[in-house]
Amino acid sequence: MKFISWNIDSLNAALEQKSDRAKMTFSVLEEIARLEPDVLSIQETKLKSSGLSAKQEDIVAELFPNYFGYFNYSVPPARSGYSGTMMLSKTEPIGVDKPVIGAPSTMDSEGRIITLEFDNFFVSEVYTPNSGSELKRLEERIEWDSKYREYVSSLDAKKPVIFSGDFNVAHKEIDLKNDKTNHHSAGFTDEERNSFSSLLDAGFTDIWRKMNPETEAYTWWAQIARDSKRNNAGWRIDYYLVSDRIADNVSDAGMIDTGERKDHGPIFIDVEI
Repeated sequence: MKFISWNIDSLNAALEQKSDRAKMTFSVLEEIARLEPDVLSIQETKLKSSGLSAKQEDIVAELFPNYFGYFNYSVPPARSGYSGTMMLSKTEPIGVDKPVIGAPSTMDSEGRIITLEFDNFFVSEVYTPNSGSELKRLEERIEWDSKYREYVSSLDAKKPVIFSGDFNVAHKEIDLKNDKTNHHSAGFTDEERNSFSSLLDAGFTDIWRKMNPETEAYTWWAQIARDSKRNNAGWRIDYYLVSDRIADNVSDAGMIDTGERKDHGPIFIDVEI
């Protein structure tokens, strides 16, 4: 089975194609469609709680015909059109969960998690909250991490879990280009990195790193830095994690090239379930 995950930075904009960047985003989405993933996970849809327009629904249906679609939106008291997740599946799941995990602030209302249950496994995605400028949200972010770890561990106690998303943390020095100048930046603090270590220690494998222990490769490049992509000054903050007991079932893992487009790139795994 092939699984693909991507923080698209506005599905809404990609489907409307009203800017050059949105057109580049849509081209990547077309490439993903050609790969025909069994499950596609999308983070940061930025859709309003009313969902896709009729026109947008038609575009998605044309790209991904006969897929089952599931959405989790940001709703009050969180901001409308903020965050949000989507999952498309070739096979109809036996269950769909958009959990409330007891996270702080408005995080549980921001549409950050979707989980699909199948006979032999769960597949889930997450859009982890960013700690914010000047680390204003760091304490809440670490609390989120703890609650999220409890949630995926509860799934793992029932069936193996395959989960992915924008985790907003570069785990090790090898996972970002400029580790020495970013030690106190959001996404590379000791607190966030230790929290990610705790998630792995709970029984999960960072499958790309397992298969590429010494490779420097990234999934995100800052839009505001003009030469970030050209110089490959990126961060690896998007991951596929799997329950340890199925890690050896993964035959391939990697990143999908987005050309000149900055921000996040899609990631994938091939796994035998």
